[in-house]
Amino acid sequence: MALSHADRFLSEQFPENCFDFTRLSPREVMRFVQRHAARVSFTTAKMMVGALRGFLRYLRYRGEIQTDLAACIPSVPPRSVSSVPRFLPAGAVHRILKSCDRTTAQGRRNYAILLLLARLGLRCSEIVSLSLDDIDWNTGQIIVQGKGGRSCRLPLMADVGKALADYLRHDRLHCSSRRLFLTQRAPLAEISGDTIRSLIPRVMARAGVDSPRKGPHVFRHTLATEMLQRGASLEEIGQVLRHRSLNTTRVYAKVDLTTLRKLALRWPGGAQ
Repeated sequence: MALSHADRFLSEQFPENCFDFTRLSPREVMRFVQRHAARVSFTTAKMMVGALRGFLRYLRYRGEIQTDLAACIPSVPPRSVSSVPRFLPAGAVHRILKSCDRTTAQGRRNYAILLLLARLGLRCSEIVSLSLDDIDWNTGQIIVQGKGGRSCRLPLMADVGKALADYLRHDRLHCSSRRLFLTQRAPLAEISGDTIRSLIPRVMARAGVDSPRKGPHVFRHTLATEMLQRGASLEEIGQVLRHRSLNTTRVYAKVDLTTLRKLALRWPGGAQ
């Protein structure tokens, strides 16, 4: 694999196989990386960069080049850092929740699930693993089993608590399972992640919400973005989303365009 990346670099720089390594420059190396890294996965881009660095160091060791061209190759940032989080447009979450048919048992269950996604930013796996014992009605809290086996308590907002109470009183069928959410048809079973993931495109279409992202995680990104726009700090957002590291939360700073404009340097000529 490493040889294939080096071979592609050589074939582009010397298409006639007339190798004159002294002609290589930092600009040509950078252009090659920029051209190809954007077309492949993060893992493949890292392998390409590593292979190219190794090849250029070998050329310098052999005396074929005098400049340390390997040092000019940038690291490949993870996609989560290099991209801007996708979130729903203003008012979309309200329209999605309003479109739920709460006259049916399945509609009321789905409404409760959507509220957990939208109000608390729960992950799909966290909703699936919720049990009846995770709701503390006395303190108004819900216990969430997060990544790595970590658990935390989140406040049970009024609308979320009411939706869960309505579902439990009227719609959750009796069975031996302690899981919070079950299927609504026999044979009874605990809902899966696929059940939630297939729900999102349907409710978006019904509410007339057009989004390139139609997975449960878009609600999590939307919650973080709305909190940021209302003035919440990155530390506060990280606590709600239960991030282990603030570095994970910092990606949302990219969507705070108002603050970013204040930090932007003025372009020569007056434009910003």
